[in-house]
Amino acid sequence: GIRGAAQLLDNPSDPGAHELTSLIRDEVDRIVRLVERFEVFSEGAPPRFEPINIHEVLDHVRRLSKTGFAAHLRFVEEFDPSLPPVFGNRDQLVQVFLNIVKNAAEAIGQDTLDGEIVLSTAFRPGVHVTVPSTGERMSVPLEVSVIDNGPGIPDDLAKHLFEPFVTTKSFGTGLGLATVAKIVSDHGGVIECER
Repeated sequence: GIRGAAQLLDNPSDPGAHELTSLIRDEVDRIVRLVERFEVFSEGAPPRFEPINIHEVLDHVRRLSKTGFAAHLRFVEEFDPSLPPVFGNRDQLVQVFLNIVKNAAEAIGQDTLDGEIVLSTAFRPGVHVTVPSTGERMSVPLEVSVIDNGPGIPDDLAKHLFEPFVTTKSFGTGLGLATVAKIVSDHGGVIECER
């Protein structure tokens, strides 16, 4: 229904409206695919991975955010142009960064006049981390950071941030960052939060 309404509203002669309705259709398609694969917490079939440009994913997330919950914020992109393609699932990575950016925007708040979110990427070929659950050391050469100028996460919450049902929001479910952590782990990555 939403996708059909966007098609009816599409006006190719108005570039702004056309871009917005294209964005709506793309997001409806992505959400449909995610709902079909919402076995992220189950042991179902693994998602299809392919080489993707992480900067295209981040730019898509920025555009989505600017048309909605982060319209009042300034985005800064500090991308390393030498990054190779990332082997992953585009839809899941969009969801990861959309959840993180949404949390950042909510932390900054609607009334902040100088709210800013920095999206940055870097290639760190010598970086290795120890996976907490297995103790295995793994190379993690790609770093993606989402940095906001909000008040920060309370210290007592930081160590439980990526666990299910942990939230400070009265309207939140506490599943957003748990989903993020699961998807990042499924992609062979590690997620961290620092104040």
